[in-house]
Amino acid sequence: MRFLARRLGFYLLTAWAAVTLNFLIPRLMPGDPVDLLVARLKGNVDPAAIDAMKRAFGISDAGVWQQYLDYLGNLLHGELGRSITFFPAEVSTIIAGSLPWTIGLVGVATLLSYLLGTFLGVIVAWKRGSWLDGVLPATTFMHAVPYFWVALALVFVFGVTLRWFPVSRAYGLDVMPAFDGPFVSSVLYHAALPAITIVIASMADRILGMRNVMVTTLGEDYVVMAEAKGLTSRRVMWAYAARNAILPNITSFALSLGFVVGGSVLTEIVFSYPGIGSMLLKGVENEDFPLMQGIFLVISLAVLAANLLADLAYVVLDPRTRQEA
Repeated sequence: MRFLARRLGFYLLTAWAAVTLNFLIPRLMPGDPVDLLVARLKGNVDPAAIDAMKRAFGISDAGVWQQYLDYLGNLLHGELGRSITFFPAEVSTIIAGSLPWTIGLVGVATLLSYLLGTFLGVIVAWKRGSWLDGVLPATTFMHAVPYFWVALALVFVFGVTLRWFPVSRAYGLDVMPAFDGPFVSSVLYHAALPAITIVIASMADRILGMRNVMVTTLGEDYVVMAEAKGLTSRRVMWAYAARNAILPNITSFALSLGFVVGGSVLTEIVFSYPGIGSMLLKGVENEDFPLMQGIFLVISLAVLAANLLADLAYVVLDPRTRQEA
């Protein structure tokens, strides 16, 4: 319990630091969202309208401490300000609308790539010296290929040439958003190619990582002892070798889950997918600091939550962690 209490305290402190930095960074930059809007309108804005926009964006002449307290109070109520790009929409509304698309696509694809990559890594390491070693050069090549290149290649082959899959949007124009068969089928159909892109591009990393750690683990004394005792190959491979070799992969997977919230930006751009990555791109293009600030805060908290889950998994899987606690 002491281990978990220390880790929980660390993550709470880090979360406070992330929230505070998210408050300070926009205020250290020159100008504010209202100045940007007025500049876009070439200065033809009534002073009363400028005051109204400042109230809408929560800009005041109060001291920094009072602004910080107001900021924390707004966060507790889920208020992240208003977006410049989609004005007068609130940032929390925009994030809430795009986040499910990213979690659904990138989350499922990341989980699939982790399960497949880990399984194949265990098999390739266990069967080392066989024809499966020929898979390694291909995985090394795929490990070096950028996501967007894989996405463009799949779009050209399966979208443009063969016309098996759509190349843009999250669902077809002939269906309306609803929890019914046609809409769900359309969402799955449109998500197939982006999901395959993420799985192919990220699975190689899982295979190589799991295979390398597994090969090292197979040389440990407890694995040799298990084989000498005549245990079945399946039990030695999964219960003795893979269980210990998977620990570094869990850390990598937890970090990947945290960045799922950030979305696979380039993949979403290539497929015009309405996820959080596309929103972040629009925020950067339009200098929409409130939107970028909200997205960065959500990503930071998601990464911390994912790391906390990884620590909990370590406690369950590694008895040495429980002994230290």
